[in-house]
Parts: sequence; C-alpha cells; structure tokens
Amino acid sequence: MEHYDLIVIGGGPSGFAGAMRAIDFGKKVLMIEKKHLGGAGVYDGVLSSKTFWEYSMKVSAIRENVPEYKVNFAEMLQTVNEAIYERKTQMTLHSQILQNIPKQLFFYEKGDAYLLDKHTVQISKKDDVIKKVSADNILICTGSRPRHVANINIDENIIVTSDGVKNFTSLPKSMVVLGAGVIGCEFATIFSNLGQTKVYLIDKAERILPFEDKDIADVVTGNLESRGAVVHHGASLKRMEIKNGAVEYELIYTDGRTEIINVEKALISIGRVANVENLGLENAGIKLTERGAIWNDDTQTNISNIFVAGDVTTAIALVNVGEREARHAVVRMFGPTIKPLSYKNISTIMFLNPEVASVGMSELECKAKGIPHKVVKLDYSTNARAIAMRKTNGFFKIIVTNDSGMRILGMRVIGEHASSAIQAVAYLVYTNQGIKELADMMHPHPSIIEGVQECLRMLLNKSIYKPYVFKDKLKCYVCENGVCTPIESLN
Repeated sequence: MEHYDLIVIGGGPSGFAGAMRAIDFGKKVLMIEKKHLGGAGVYDGVLSSKTFWEYSMKVSAIRENVPEYKVNFAEMLQTVNEAIYERKTQMTLHSQILQNIPKQLFFYEKGDAYLLDKHTVQISKKDDVIKKVSADNILICTGSRPRHVANINIDENIIVTSDGVKNFTSLPKSMVVLGAGVIGCEFATIFSNLGQTKVYLIDKAERILPFEDKDIADVVTGNLESRGAVVHHGASLKRMEIKNGAVEYELIYTDGRTEIINVEKALISIGRVANVENLGLENAGIKLTERGAIWNDDTQTNISNIFVAGDVTTAIALVNVGEREARHAVVRMFGPTIKPLSYKNISTIMFLNPEVASVGMSELECKAKGIPHKVVKLDYSTNARAIAMRKTNGFFKIIVTNDSGMRILGMRVIGEHASSAIQAVAYLVYTNQGIKELADMMHPHPSIIEGVQECLRMLLNKSIYKPYVFKDKLKCYVCENGVCTPIESLN
C-alpha cells in the first residue's frame, strides 16, 4: 500500500492550494479528485459566473450608447468556456509537470475517495479498479453544491441552479430567480444587463441582500429595476412547476394576496450544501455540524490527523477563504505553531451593477451587537476618477469605533472599481490599527481609492470637501444605543 505524508480529497481551489503548500514543506502528497481538476470553482462556480458577469457588464456599457444591441448567447457561452479551458489547462499542466520532476512530491489520482479509517483511503477508479492508500494526515476539501428545493423539479434545463445556466441554448425572454442573496442577485444582474431577458427576483424579506446594510441593498435594487427587473418584495414561493416547456410560479405576499406568473426559465439560488456523502466519514469517526457540514476547530476536525477546508464546512463559501484555510491547515500539520485563522478582515466582492466590495463589520452588525460607532459616507459623485469614467452611482462608507482611536470596524464600497478600494482598509482591520497613516498617504490621482482617503480625512476633520457644505454627498453620524445622530464635526 502506498503511503503519503498527506492525502488531499478534492481537487478544487482549496484542495489544490493545500497540496501545493504541502510541497513547500517537502512532503509527499496525493490529491484525489473524482471529476474535474479545479472543481466547481472553475467549472460551475466563481470563474464561470464572473466571466458571465464581465461579459454582461461590457454589453451593458455598449447598450448605454446602442440600446438595440443584441447578444448572441452562443458567443457569450464560448467566452465563458474559453476562460474555463484556460484555467483548467494551467492547473493540469502544472500538475503534470510536478508529477514528472526528478524529486516527485506531488501525486494525482482521479476517482472517488472513501475513508476506511482515519489513515486509509480507498480510491474507486474507472473500470471498477479499486486502490487503497494511506497517509499520516488527511485534508478534506470536497466543496459544496447548490441546494435543491424538495417540491421543485430542478431539471437543469428549464428550472436550473447556477450549475445549469450553461445548459441554456439561447437567452430566455423571461426568467425568475428564487433567492435574493449574493448568487441570486449576481445572476439577476447578469441577465438584466444583457437587456434581452425580463428578470423577476423573488425576495422573501422586505429587501434583497438582507445581510447587508439597507443603503447598499437600495442602490442594487434601484439599478436592477432601472434595467427592467421586477423585485417581488416580501413574497414567498407557494409553488413552481414546469408547464408546456416553461415555468409557472405562484407567490403569496405578506399581505395575503397571491400572484401567478409565467416565464421561460427559473434559477434556484437558495444556498449551498456540503458534499459529505459517500466519503466514509463515519469510518473515521468524523463529526458533522447540525447543518450537515464537517465540524472543525481552526480547520482541524475532531480526529486529530484529519483537517478540512473550503465550502465543505459551509461557514464562509468563498474561494479566497477556502484556499487560506487549506494552506493554514497544512502549516498546522507540518509547520511551526501559528495563531488561529482570523475571519474579521475578509475582503469580499459582490459582482452586481455596480459592484460591491466589503471588509469587516457592516452597520447592521454593529447595531445588532450594540457596538458604539461612527460612520462616514462619501458619494461617488465627488470622486474625480468616477467623474472621468461617467460612473458616479455609488458611495464609500467606513465604520470606526466611537473613540479617539477610531479603529476601523468595517467598510463598504458600492460603485465602479469598488474592489480596488478595499485592500488597504482590510489591512488596517487585520492589524487593528487606526486611520491616520492611511489618511496621510499620497494616493494616486485620479483614482477610486482617493474616496477612501477622503473618508478618513473626514473622520480626522481635515477633508477637502466639508460635510456641512455637501450635506447630500458627505455624511457623518454617530450611532449609540440604537440611535444614529448626524454630526458636522467628528472631533
């Protein structure tokens, strides 16, 4: 039986990152993947959906000047498949070369992995070939899949999850999206950007993106509706079924009224579930959470030599988080003692129109936790780069502690190039620093990140534009005990 220092189950972003980190320690590592190297992160997840989004944003820009511009869905899909092929080829060539160098440390097997005990894994390959291998340590990175609804027939052609969008042969004339979280809003954005699909979005809550601040959700909603999308606020799905090759769905609203609507396609986006089935977890004694994910403490399961990373924990389903968790787990196995992972400085992007970037706590979280805080908001219309791009829809918002130290608790940016503005602030959140140094830096001009600098200057009472002059564009307020009070001077 072949023995390894580490067996990685799952060849998606997390598994691949973990395997590569183990090589850094000179360890012999086997990675097992049952479908495609790269996993959902390449084929059905982030890469494909963000390529769709990038394409749709280009189309949206064209349609601002040429409203009658039409999209060929086959060409759009080809662009997505080219992106997938490029990424897949990179990872495949990288893996093949690693398997053919003189001092081989990386090994790869395609097949289904099944734990026989905490050190032994059975691999079921094609043609009923069975192979057993063992390792000192095991890292489980089997990812997740879209959640299904028990009473809805998801055929991945007419009613689809995010996995089935690539099965469309043309742009639908109408489509309903069930689920107003990040993924649902992203796909609603993509199809509404293209201008050929009437988009309906079912929002059970009173507003979309219920985990985010209301001002963010309001801008996103307004932009969706300006592109013809219909948001069903406060609506619960009573039924959804395929009739005559199309979709009929019935809603019931909070006021008791009902509505029946017919569309060509439906996209179900109500979260994801961990891929934990048929792994033999019970043979190794691995504990699951109440939600059916693998329990872990700083990436280590209840079995000391078995670790876990990525979506299979369902804690935070982001590629950057999964990769970081996998690398952290490997260092815990083979490296020096390190401090636990911190999730407080995670930078995220929501690919909407406009895009939303965030780090740290939101106003909603601060209020829920009773944390006194100060908030500054700066409208995009005051930013020279946004003006030059003619993209002034959006704002910067920074949340700090309500004391003289003014440590950054969180930040939200919605607007063009929002993602470029977030990383410096994420560093301040991570290192628990104040704002003075970043406020005094010489930022490039014109740039979106100057908006961050001007927010910090507002906190320090030395902004170029004064909030008591541009009251509609610059806002400052303090929140304590659930009450927010506007202020003109923050000192």
